Amino acid sequence: MLNTLEFWSIQALHLLWQDLDWMLWNTGLALIPLGLSGWLFQRARSRSVLWWLGLFTFILFWPNAPYVLTDIIHIIAAIRSGVSVWLVSLVLVPAYALFMAVGVECYVISVIRLGQYLRRWGAPWAVTGMELFTHALCAIGIYLGRFIRFNSWDVLTRPDAVLHTTLTQLTSQWPLLIMLITFGVITVTYWLCKQVTLAIAWYWPNRHRLSQL
Repeated sequence: MLNTLEFWSIQALHLLWQDLDWMLWNTGLALIPLGLSGWLFQRARSRSVLWWLGLFTFILFWPNAPYVLTDIIHIIAAIRSGVSVWLVSLVLVPAYALFMAVGVECYVISVIRLGQYLRRWGAPWAVTGMELFTHALCAIGIYLGRFIRFNSWDVLTRPDAVLHTTLTQLTSQWPLLIMLITFGVITVTYWLCKQVTLAIAWYWPNRHRLSQL
């Protein structure tokens, strides 16, 4: 029994270890827009040159947060490679679920913060449009990252290639279809997670008062 448990533990650790490097990397990229959104949108700051540079960086790295949803292809690849269904169910799925939840929540909180910023500046009417535009922008960024293998910094290092490729893909039927599907997935996922996030944000500071009812 002990030998069997030890064998499966080693297999599980090996399975996680081979994915750990890119998981940490993608999580780090997803945390960048979250951190920047706190600096840009949560406090009253003058829109200086530094602020605009921060906003530009924020937009460049924004798609990295929902990009983690596409990493489900690694689970599919593991299943196809013959990895035990128990390892997939008990190790890979929980690990990937946590990894994806962190990335998606980084995205959701960032967009919520931007919406709150717009409301403070007297433009609540722009929030829904901003959210949809953000989802569309990220859908394009995710496609360019997953299929064309562009990185966020390629906008600075290879601007001509990024612009030309983006325009070409936007006018091609198959890439455009993938972007539309991605847009739909992001929109639904964001809406659901936004409700949960706002509910938790409201409940947490009021939990003591509610417990006395």
